[in-house]
Amino acid sequence: MVSTVITSTDLPGIERVASGKVRDVYAVGDDLLIVATDRISAFDCVLPQGIPGKGRVLTQMSLFWFDFLKDVVPNHLISASVDDFPAPLGNYRDQLEGRSMLVKRCRMEPVECVARGYVSGSGWKDYERRGAICGVTLPAGLLESDRHPEPIFTPAAKATTGHDENISFDTAAETVGLETATLLRDLTLRIYARAAQHAETRGIILADTKFEFGWHNGELLLGDEVLTPDSSRYWPRDTYKPGGPQQSFDKQFVRDYLETVTWNKQPPAPPLPPDVIEKTSEKYHDAYRRITGLSL
Repeated sequence: MVSTVITSTDLPGIERVASGKVRDVYAVGDDLLIVATDRISAFDCVLPQGIPGKGRVLTQMSLFWFDFLKDVVPNHLISASVDDFPAPLGNYRDQLEGRSMLVKRCRMEPVECVARGYVSGSGWKDYERRGAICGVTLPAGLLESDRHPEPIFTPAAKATTGHDENISFDTAAETVGLETATLLRDLTLRIYARAAQHAETRGIILADTKFEFGWHNGELLLGDEVLTPDSSRYWPRDTYKPGGPQQSFDKQFVRDYLETVTWNKQPPAPPLPPDVIEKTSEKYHDAYRRITGLSL
């Protein structure tokens, strides 16, 4: 397990164009360099410590899925090898190795594409209130974490801060046009079906996940991160039991700990104890091992 923790990047001479909760993005000519740090957020706050190896897990898992799905959808990846990066990026190998991707700069669609196979998270809250999720009516009597009769597409409007807002398909169509919304929905459900099928063979349930798509030279590409523990809800099959929340391969330990401390969920976030950091790191690495069959 990688022990070096990188919570910020510094690439002198390279223009940083964005810095999110986890990723730093740089302009490299007409392309972009995406660097996944070890930052972790909870309740929309970035925590003061990083999680060892988290950025590498996110990057390597995305690379696995980009390759796995290449016959379903093209993607924005150019290379994840520092040796292939243009000068002077090679000078920053210590910050980039294993956690960065050189990608095509795309015109991203303003709608986040979410596929849900199980009633969980914000979907469960919507279902409790309305019997529907993002306008998709579901059968009565479903339990929390129950499987949907069929996977559903539940788009979200991207938010610059805080949580994305769940919207209906009709609202998505008003935003991007009916033809594009239909394309995004069909592609999202195809990718989800393929990924969920693979996860099942690895003893993992892919409860839900989110994708981002963008256009490059007239072609729609899968972008950003793909099917990582940060963008997906993964559950172990052997402990799955509908009727409540499930164990998950993400920052569950972090959220659980933060619920036990006195904190108003506003910055600054409190520090994490070493055992919570270690357990969270183990969860991310375990997800990677189980899904890919490889170790970092």
